[in-house]
Amino acid sequence: MHSTAVTTELEHVRCAAIALCAFAFVAATPEPVLAASCSFEPQGEGRVAAVIDARTFRLQDGREIRLAGIETTNAAPALSAIVAGRDVTLTGEDDTPDRYGRQPAFAFLDGSDTPVQAVLLAQGEALVSGNVTGKDCAAALLAAEAEARRAKRGIWADPSAIKNAESPGDILAGIGRFTVVEGRVLSVRQAGATTYLNFGRNWTRDFAVTISRRMIGAVEASGMSLKSLENRRIRVRGWVEARGGPRIEVVRPGQIELAGGN
Repeated sequence: MHSTAVTTELEHVRCAAIALCAFAFVAATPEPVLAASCSFEPQGEGRVAAVIDARTFRLQDGREIRLAGIETTNAAPALSAIVAGRDVTLTGEDDTPDRYGRQPAFAFLDGSDTPVQAVLLAQGEALVSGNVTGKDCAAALLAAEAEARRAKRGIWADPSAIKNAESPGDILAGIGRFTVVEGRVLSVRQAGATTYLNFGRNWTRDFAVTISRRMIGAVEASGMSLKSLENRRIRVRGWVEARGGPRIEVVRPGQIELAGGN
């Protein structure tokens, strides 16, 4: 056998092994991951022809699918090992293509009730985005992420994967990136049409979460009173901006969760 053929065969074996490990991770995660399948409206099916990036692949019919509900690291091989050449079924909350023509969806391998998103989360290769409206689905994704975090898999092997709210300089280093920040809320204050969850006393330097007036109803309807967060430890996820100090704007209730130690 030629060396090229041997190399190709070894690569196939390697990819298969990675995929099997991925499903082992999911099997070890808490029950909500398996119980909630994120099955929204059907969006068709197809065979994966190519993996474009860490959360996007192209089907043989030409559609480009963007995995919904997660943000990913630069780990396209992780997605490739799971879906390359496989048949997938798609569901989604909204099949409207984004500005790049990519269709957002939850993807399921043929015969599986576990979304590909949960597999990536269980490997520690993705973060929950916080924009899933289905409560059961959001809980399943968060459970998969939490299991990977406890096991220190993938990105969670790095102690700095979650930023400390008391270290605004570290958070500012991630301007324009999707980031998870954890800390204790020092105060909850309203200024004009914006409510601030403050993690420090210096508004020009310290980290804060901002919530517009139009979002307060949705956040509190999810069972989380903003005023009750004062002096509680929370985890918030979103895109880091600089407005004096570092800020994350909450545009979906799922961006905020209570953390341990409350």
